[in-house]
Amino acid sequence: MSKIVVLEDVWKIYGSGEAKVIALRGVNLEIEEKDFIAIVGPSGSGKSTLLHIIGGLDRPSKGRVIVGGFEISSLTGDVKLSFFRNRFIGFVFQIFYLIPRLTVLQNVELPLIARGVPKKERRRLALEAIKMVGLEKKVNSRSYQLSGGEQQRVAIARAIVGKPKLLLADEPTGNLDTANSKIIMEFFTRLNRELGVTVILVTHNLGLISYCNKAVRLLDGKIVRTYGKSEYDKLIATFKI
Repeated sequence: MSKIVVLEDVWKIYGSGEAKVIALRGVNLEIEEKDFIAIVGPSGSGKSTLLHIIGGLDRPSKGRVIVGGFEISSLTGDVKLSFFRNRFIGFVFQIFYLIPRLTVLQNVELPLIARGVPKKERRRLALEAIKMVGLEKKVNSRSYQLSGGEQQRVAIARAIVGKPKLLLADEPTGNLDTANSKIIMEFFTRLNRELGVTVILVTHNLGLISYCNKAVRLLDGKIVRTYGKSEYDKLIATFKI
């Protein structure tokens, strides 16, 4: 199986002098296609920074980032990175980032509008994605008419409407109750197993790692260890919030 994500000696440094903050320190990481990976660690360990660099939302201070065979760390200009993200990656965040004045259908169509997909085709694809998350009866609703769990499902439909190879989820259940968290994680599992989407999940909730094939533990900007599924008890026993 080929590698979809490769990080080589990746550093991320913010500021300079006394204000300098080192968020990532020489991170090396390889993720296979169709993997379902959890990235865990305490607040400030660099989890979100790492995810943003993989997704091209942030640039490394040094090191190489290769995603889908493209060295995105060498791409120049926001236009090239935006083009790459739109066609290859889906993003799901803790905050839903839905546009309140738009309907569910219109929110899900947005990435396809940016891609220049014709109206009839993008409507078909958006309705297909909405059906996948079980919200076909809510296509004309607006976000303020939806529950938190439903809003996150709309955000997932928007993330997958362009059929990405890689889905990056940053604390996607952070604003949800246990029941809705279970629904979201089961949907990620379905995407991974049935459609072959590679999923990278950032979470502080160790209860979610059971859905994942592997768990990468970060501490102070470094990867401490990668755990296989059979080793999760060791991770949970030694993890310190």
